[in-house]
Amino acid sequence: MAAEASGAYGHNGRNGHHCALKFITCGSVDDGKSTLIGRLLIDSRAVLQDQLAGVQRGGTTDLALLTDGLSAEREQGITIDVAYRYFATPARKFIIGDAPGHEQYTRNMVTAASSADAAVVLIDASKLDWRNPGLALLPQTRRHALLAHLLRVHSLVFAVNKLDAVADPVLAYRHIQGALAAFAQAAGIAVHATVPISALEGWNVVDAHPDWCGYAGPTLLQVLEALPNTPADTALPLAFPVQWVEKFSSSAETSQGRRVLWGRVAAGTIAPGAAVQVFPGGQPATVVQVLDHARRPADVPAGSSAGIVLDRELDVSRGDWLLATPDGFDAPAWPARHELRATVAWMDDAPLVAGRVYWALHGHRWVKARVRAVLHRLDISTLAEEAATQLGPNAIGHVDLLLQEPLPAAPFAQARVLGALILVDTASHKTAGAVLVN
Repeated sequence: MAAEASGAYGHNGRNGHHCALKFITCGSVDDGKSTLIGRLLIDSRAVLQDQLAGVQRGGTTDLALLTDGLSAEREQGITIDVAYRYFATPARKFIIGDAPGHEQYTRNMVTAASSADAAVVLIDASKLDWRNPGLALLPQTRRHALLAHLLRVHSLVFAVNKLDAVADPVLAYRHIQGALAAFAQAAGIAVHATVPISALEGWNVVDAHPDWCGYAGPTLLQVLEALPNTPADTALPLAFPVQWVEKFSSSAETSQGRRVLWGRVAAGTIAPGAAVQVFPGGQPATVVQVLDHARRPADVPAGSSAGIVLDRELDVSRGDWLLATPDGFDAPAWPARHELRATVAWMDDAPLVAGRVYWALHGHRWVKARVRAVLHRLDISTLAEEAATQLGPNAIGHVDLLLQEPLPAAPFAQARVLGALILVDTASHKTAGAVLVN
């Protein structure tokens, strides 16, 4: 077993995955997200006996208590914040994020989805008009699936839960699967799998429940074990946001006594000899040394942390960018922009209206941003773009932003890090919205 697990976690494992899969569970309120995670943990033998004893209630196991750790969550029986849990099978390691289903906590779901490889959207069959072949999905189910798609979550899985609680699970699964397929097609969402499950009973979660609901496919865990990690943006020109400048390096031999610029590579691969330009200063430089997270000399791809040593001492600080200059020391590959047209997932209680000014965070750089215009609001039910003058809490829409200083922003569909910003209220300092550059 140990040898098999070691091979699966390596570069040449049997499923080809060498990184843990980070996925979230999301969907509407009380669809069974916390219970599902509890079932995955228990049936994969990831829960110790003393932990299991702590979630016993009246002789039965309350699976949701394995993730609902806040006192308010246990008192109210709801998930408020994202809870992360870790487990492993012989084939894969996993990091699970249990996202809240309540509409007022949509901002927490967005935070979790922004760094996830996959999203499991749960659907409670007992809440739907499952006898109707044209049944309507719950708004929060549609909203979470749309947000996962907008945030470029690489794999989306629908899990139809609580089918054990309906009179005709075969008919219910057929109609719900059809409604999910129609919604996904209309929204342009690629769905990896739709699995009928009972999180409470454990059917088709870790262990198969043969021929149930007329389904003969893999269990939910088998689906998750086969999902790919989100590919890094390594094929793009280099973009490196500086997070920290190490003045007195403990790697003096490799850094040649120069300052080391630390951060996580946003796009491309950083290697010695690369021609770069500092943004916003515009000073040209050449990379002479690259250190990985363990301070070893190495080429570092997008998605990994690196320390960079330049061939000259320049005025570089946190919030600056190092951008590739493919044609020597001419213009950088990522041009700076003063104006952005973007999709916004609005999370503040106060509506987004034209004229408001916010702090915008791009990489590690803060600039002021003014809302020039609110263009459209997306109708969650019909997926139509409606004319709008403001965006209310948890709305998704399109806006034009005017930046006080230019930023090397790119379309989010092209580069995740360069195409993402957050808006922060200048007075309360609360995160107000997630911005995806179009």
